[in-house]
Amino acid sequence: MTGIEIVAALLGLACVAFGVRRSLWTYPYGVGAVLLLSAVFLDARLYSDAGLQLFFAGANLYGWWEWQRSIGATGEVVVDAMRARQRVGWAAAALAAAAAWGWVMQRHTDAAFPFADAAIAAASVAAQLMMARRWWENWVVWIAVDLAAVPLFLARGLWITAGLYAVYLVLAVWGLIDWRRARHAVGPGPL
Repeated sequence: MTGIEIVAALLGLACVAFGVRRSLWTYPYGVGAVLLLSAVFLDARLYSDAGLQLFFAGANLYGWWEWQRSIGATGEVVVDAMRARQRVGWAAAALAAAAAWGWVMQRHTDAAFPFADAAIAAASVAAQLMMARRWWENWVVWIAVDLAAVPLFLARGLWITAGLYAVYLVLAVWGLIDWRRARHAVGPGPL
């Protein structure tokens, strides 16, 4: 899988770099990356992550549509913020989904690290949907995902993917800084 993993990593890097810059190009690169990563994760028996990649293909199409609608007079994607109640609700939903999916994976499959894999998957779903909605908080969740994913992928021998997620971590920090700056340029928004 190394060749596929390398191509997926390159597409993924381009995807995240474009996302940090709030460019619509993030989405076509994202679709290509996630479809290839699905095959890599299936081969590594990380079934939650494999299924997650298929979800990401659809989420990328949704995000592409959503971002096109948000481009304002400046030609840039407008950054927004979550309300406190939304933050609590999204966190609770992600935790519940992780626990339920982890249990299913542990009970019904030979998944490696079912609960860690499920937690990363659930947080990634939340982060991807938050990004599609242009909430700056998506980068906080991506940082947490990357911090958890790197050791999981190392444990499964996915060195290239682990390295990719380490670079994603750096890009997520950059994204957080850039998107917060963009958000404050239009006003502080709701808390």
